[in-house]
Amino acid sequence: MATTSAEADENFDWEAYANDDVIPASEKEELANRYAETLSSVVEKEVVEGTVISMNKREVVVNIGYKSDGIISLNEFRYDPELKVGDKVEVYVETQEDKKGQLTLSHKKARALRSWDRVNAALENDEIIKGYVKCRTKGGMIVDVFGIEAFLPGSQIDVKPIRDYDIYVGKTMEFKVVKINQEFKNVVVSHKALIEAELEQQKKDIISKLEKGQVLEGTVKNITSYGVFIDLGGVDGLIHITDLSWGRVNHPNEIVELDQKLNVVILDFDDEKKRIALGLKQLTPHPWDALSADLKVGDRVKGKVVVMADYGAFVEIAPGVEGLIHVSEMSWSQHLRSAQDFMKVGDEVEAVVLTLDRDERKMSLGIKQLKNDPWQNIEEKYAVGTKHKAIVRNFTNFGVFVEIEEGVDGLIHISDLSWTKKVKHPAEFTQIGAEIDVVVLEIDKDNRRLSLGHKQLEENPWDVFETIFTVDSIHEGTITEIFDKGAVIALPYGVEGFATPRHLVKEDGTQAKVDEKLPFKVIEFNKGAKRIILSHSRIFEDEQKAADNAKKKDEASATKKAVKKVKEKLEKTTLGDITELAALKDQMEAKEEEEKNN
Repeated sequence: MATTSAEADENFDWEAYANDDVIPASEKEELANRYAETLSSVVEKEVVEGTVISMNKREVVVNIGYKSDGIISLNEFRYDPELKVGDKVEVYVETQEDKKGQLTLSHKKARALRSWDRVNAALENDEIIKGYVKCRTKGGMIVDVFGIEAFLPGSQIDVKPIRDYDIYVGKTMEFKVVKINQEFKNVVVSHKALIEAELEQQKKDIISKLEKGQVLEGTVKNITSYGVFIDLGGVDGLIHITDLSWGRVNHPNEIVELDQKLNVVILDFDDEKKRIALGLKQLTPHPWDALSADLKVGDRVKGKVVVMADYGAFVEIAPGVEGLIHVSEMSWSQHLRSAQDFMKVGDEVEAVVLTLDRDERKMSLGIKQLKNDPWQNIEEKYAVGTKHKAIVRNFTNFGVFVEIEEGVDGLIHISDLSWTKKVKHPAEFTQIGAEIDVVVLEIDKDNRRLSLGHKQLEENPWDVFETIFTVDSIHEGTITEIFDKGAVIALPYGVEGFATPRHLVKEDGTQAKVDEKLPFKVIEFNKGAKRIILSHSRIFEDEQKAADNAKKKDEASATKKAVKKVKEKLEKTTLGDITELAALKDQMEAKEEEEKNN
């Protein structure tokens, strides 16, 4: 008999349904065990392998064999732009179920846990790995390698110099681990190392085919102050700055520019060090070979000053053809001067060819030869006795060097500066750069020197002084200087005299001082030596001596009169007279003795 719906409802165990016991417990457990066998065992906080089952612009869905799939942000896979459905990836199980019942996975954490071991293994095995260039930093780039931030030095990006680092940011590239600091967990990677091995083989192949004198095409790779590096297609060569042009080059960028293609010639190469010396100027003939055959010594040439030195100037008369103008060939003057006093770099000058050596490719030039040598007719222009104006150029202890005109020098001896003043050093009389009148005294043409005088412009005043400053004449003078041996006295007419300390004692016994004005007596006059010896003390000494002599003369006269009187009375002499006469005699003898003693 069929069961009606009402009966079925009455027979249904609603209490068991409310308690989720519709399925018997034994049957439910059996079903759960059978389902669990189809799932992978998942343990939280461990790294497992999963499969990419789908992906979009934001997320990657990964199946790890669990009852639900995990969703990972695509940003965690940016180091691998080639990721696709079906790829196996490592993931870190954060939780089996979050609040929404979702399996939570992380690829970034999985990489971080495994990355250090993988980085060390890559270094040991010389393995090529991939990395994502995150950003620039000082001296290079930051690269994400297995989730670790590694350093890529700028010098390790490429074999060529890098001008723009920003073009590498955001790129995934292959690298080699070149250094690991285990203590600080620092990793250094290199992209350049990947291509160096291949380039080394290319270099060997290229160098094995090189020959001296061979002409190749290359590209300017780098420009330095000392030369230009040329890329010959896998191997670099250097054109030294001296091999760029036959002319002088201040900097290589005057001749070439970056990325310029040009032909170069091989000058030399080293198989072991892989150095290649290149030349550019050697592709053109040497300018000396094109120099006019008619050019000879004595010809005038024009050129441009290209280099200056203290000893001279290098003048380029044609590209690559230079001559040296030594400083001694710049002026007839014999004064020591620097070449910079006459010209500077860039000046256009005219010169005379002095020497020409085509074999050695050397030439010396001169510019003073453009003017006549002033010593050729020196006797006519500066005859002995002629007067001229000169410029003081230098001092010595014995005289003054002057220049009458460029190339004509002379010496004024210190004794020829003044008739009256005793000059100890020329600086007391004149100064460098001052103009001074001179008279030519002597000509030395061989040594190109004139003997000059200044005092000879005036008559010798000592001829007149001889009649004024006669011996024993008295003149007023002022003491200008006192030293150990005596003093200098300024006399009238600008002449000076000399007095020893003994002759500077005044009548009161004190010593005369500087700036005192006193009368002086001339005790010696030497015209030849231009010397006047004076004495102040001799004036009052002579006066005292004269007074003493007068007194003695009077006393002698009185004595003679007394003797005469005695003789007259001799005949009438008495005993008393004889006694008086004897006393007078004794008095006279005592007086004579006193005079002798004086």
